[in-house]
Amino acid sequence: MSMANDLVVQLDRMVREKGYANRSQAVSELVRDRLVSHNAEKVDQEIAGTITLVYDHHRPLIQALLTDIQHDHGDLIISSMHVHLDHHNCMEVLAVRGKSGQVQAMADQIVSAKGVKHGKLTVTSTGKDFSK
Repeated sequence: MSMANDLVVQLDRMVREKGYANRSQAVSELVRDRLVSHNAEKVDQEIAGTITLVYDHHRPLIQALLTDIQHDHGDLIISSMHVHLDHHNCMEVLAVRGKSGQVQAMADQIVSAKGVKHGKLTVTSTGKDFSK
């Protein structure tokens, strides 16, 4: 594999800063990360991930709405965690697994719910696609 010298310099800096054993290990991790993102774009690809959201629990009906959405998608949610950040703000983290299109649609529904201050779907692999 060849690449521009300025990229090699930046790659070597990242290898040192992140503690990779060598360039090959770093490049392999970068490729795996991009493959996970690429595969998540395919609606029928099985993915795993988390949906993280922050909301004001004092907002009328927000907890009931989020609970209803989660109950409607119990087949995609593996686990959930609820954290009280302060007197007003709560964070929920949902561990999810399923077909990419279904997980993305559920995440969009949750994140766009009125009263959610911030939300994000983070996608990873189920592990089946990689030997290491």
